[in-house]
Amino acid sequence: MGKTGDGPSAGNGRPKTTASFGTHLIAGGTAGMMEALTCHPLDTIKVRMQLSRRARRPGERPRSFFRVGRDIVARETPLGLYKGLGAVLVGIVPKMAIRFSSFEQYKQLLSKPFPSPSHPGLPSPTGVFLSGLAAGATEAVLVVTPMEVVKIRLQAQVHSLSDPLEIPKYRNAAHAAYTIVREEGIGAMYRGIVLTAARQASNQAVSFTAYTYIKQLVSGLQPERTSLPTWQHMCIGLVSGACGPLSNAPIDTIKTRLQRGDPSITGPGAGDVVGQAVKPSGATSGWRKAVDIAAEMFRKEGFPAFYKGITPRIMRVAPGQAVTFAVYERMKKWLESQPAYSGATPEFEE
Repeated sequence: MGKTGDGPSAGNGRPKTTASFGTHLIAGGTAGMMEALTCHPLDTIKVRMQLSRRARRPGERPRSFFRVGRDIVARETPLGLYKGLGAVLVGIVPKMAIRFSSFEQYKQLLSKPFPSPSHPGLPSPTGVFLSGLAAGATEAVLVVTPMEVVKIRLQAQVHSLSDPLEIPKYRNAAHAAYTIVREEGIGAMYRGIVLTAARQASNQAVSFTAYTYIKQLVSGLQPERTSLPTWQHMCIGLVSGACGPLSNAPIDTIKTRLQRGDPSITGPGAGDVVGQAVKPSGATSGWRKAVDIAAEMFRKEGFPAFYKGITPRIMRVAPGQAVTFAVYERMKKWLESQPAYSGATPEFEE
């Protein structure tokens, strides 16, 4: 893995250049946009499954991933699968820029306390893991939490996009953000920030570490190559991307219900009442709410409830990481090949 180059790069001991912040911004933003456009429908299905309370009703089985998707399309048109996409696209460029650039900065900082025994100046596996952990927490605090709150509110609404008379409470990402702040205060935009940070931190720690060392292994098996082909980047990203959701599924499910608002809301489809206002939460702390939600889930729905939506989440995150890493690597390589490219300094790639 490069010392301060692209976050997931690794290689065969070849000289390389350090990417500038602008390169991280453009390459990461482009990768994130492509990932969102490709995989957002799976995220919508995941959120609906996590919010569903159908398993509480005696004799009624939870709906499958494919049935949830089919019901959304039938009830809300295919565009219903893209609810909340605006919030994602608005936040994807800064999120990816922060993810990749902060990961590189943390790697530099941690290369001294956690040096690689075989590559001086580079962090050890522990250092890479901690760098990913810190990068994930950083993006969660600065971008992801408010973006997730808006996205989940939009995805949770069950209404047909083809019926002009069926007006949802939140019309779009900007209107949702405005309404949430007006009715619930600015603090509502950061509801679930600790759980979001925990999810993002564990995701990026596992993903970056797996990607770095799988890529390093694959590169070592092909010493004749100066760089890996795009399809290999995608395969490595697919494998590393599947690791995160398996490690933190309960956190993600609790976070989704907390950010939805009132956990007692139930209704048609995904367990939501269209346009219903969130009840005042009083002075209850975020931790208390999270514990209450977890306790209620376990008591009424059982342990499997914590893994609701795990199938679409893996189907969303794994190919999403494949697209992100492949596009990022390709875009970064293209930017560095341009005559106008500047801000690069020599480095030694592991």
